[in-house]
Amino acid sequence: MGRRAERGEVFETMSMLNVTRQKSENAERAGVAHGEAGRDPVSDETGNPRRDTESTGSVLLQAALTRENLQQAWKRVKANKGAAGVDGLDIDQTARHLVTAWPTIREQLLRGTYRPNPVRRVTIPKPDGGERELGIPTVTDRLIQQALLQVLQPRLDPTFSEHSYGFRPGRRAHDAILAAQGYVQSGRRIVVDVDLEKFFDRVNHDILIDRLRKRIDDAGIIRLIRAYLNSGILSDGVVLERYQGTPQGGPLSPLLANVMLDDVDKVLEKHGHCFARYADDCNVYVRSRKAGERVMTLLRKCYGKLRLKVNETKSAVASVKGRKFLGYSFWFSQEGVKRRVADKPMATFKQRVRQLTRRSGGRSMAEVIDKLKPYLLGWKAYFGLAQTPRVWRTLDEWLRHRLRAIQLKQWKRGSTIYRELIHLGAAEHVAKRVAQNSRCWWRNSNGDIKRVLTIAYFDKLGLPRLS
Repeated sequence: MGRRAERGEVFETMSMLNVTRQKSENAERAGVAHGEAGRDPVSDETGNPRRDTESTGSVLLQAALTRENLQQAWKRVKANKGAAGVDGLDIDQTARHLVTAWPTIREQLLRGTYRPNPVRRVTIPKPDGGERELGIPTVTDRLIQQALLQVLQPRLDPTFSEHSYGFRPGRRAHDAILAAQGYVQSGRRIVVDVDLEKFFDRVNHDILIDRLRKRIDDAGIIRLIRAYLNSGILSDGVVLERYQGTPQGGPLSPLLANVMLDDVDKVLEKHGHCFARYADDCNVYVRSRKAGERVMTLLRKCYGKLRLKVNETKSAVASVKGRKFLGYSFWFSQEGVKRRVADKPMATFKQRVRQLTRRSGGRSMAEVIDKLKPYLLGWKAYFGLAQTPRVWRTLDEWLRHRLRAIQLKQWKRGSTIYRELIHLGAAEHVAKRVAQNSRCWWRNSNGDIKRVLTIAYFDKLGLPRLS
């Protein structure tokens, strides 16, 4: 750990010193302030006209490459960890590489000659089946993209719709879910649920760049973002050219998605519709199916202008009952509209718990719970918004039932079960009854053993409660 911290510090200090030294050596030749000194780049250009061969003159790019912004970006990249890109360099290796390489990279960025590496294609399984394609940039390119994001987001975010919640500072999925619940509570019980077909793979580069130019009057930034869009994908050892799409995996991708889809948000706002959008997941809430069909027609037209395709098999105009939004669905009680975990995420949760608690794993109870704990805490943090206390209690009981079955199988023999239960403080007659049914693990784990392996027992082992 000490060596890793030292290497990270090397990058944050030595590379910046190299940059400063290079700036001093090139000051007369370039006649441009690069944004890290306390001088005004405008006044420099007034005294010494900028040479196009030396710098793009991009004020935003200079701001992105300041020492403070780069240090903040590097800390974020390290915190996010992540795999190596096509160059094979992980976080620590990239830190050592950038000590000597960064001054050259920085100069290329300012001149507009930097060419990003292709992204590395990887696929991950989707919860509901199929695969999601990711494009993993190199750590160096993740650093540059993060630095750009920190400069661009404060400028672009205020221009986005208040109905957009995905990947925005101070907003999260829970806010979108609560907004949707409010619309349903107000009587809008028909939802226009739109699913875009492979959105991140089909973003049109020319349309995206056009939308960016309308918001950012900075040729250097636009040129660099275009270079990232065109950087290509390494798949099976072959670099494939890319003419559309902004693969998920880079820090800039979510911001660019919001830029692309904000046009649709503005149209919906103009028509006075109630909607919530999180990235490419958008639900519009109306009072009748006829109104919903009109909205669906409008959305098809809007997305068509952006050359995006609506997935007709997954999109629908339907009652909110039975439709899910960001993993949640709604149910109706006497008190009003309530939130619950949708059926698919619930089934996925149980399947994952079964995988983590396989009775043939050969692990101790403490090891099983240590592996299970992060998943339970993460799942509870996201789905804790559900208003279903009875469901949580049922899940807790089911989970403890599985863990008791694991414990019985690990003890295996009746004599071992008897000895271990007595050691845990069980009454002799209880220990005997459980030991006599030593081979019926699942049925036995829901009987007398509950008097010994109690809720308090699992609390002591650190098992989180969902209820």
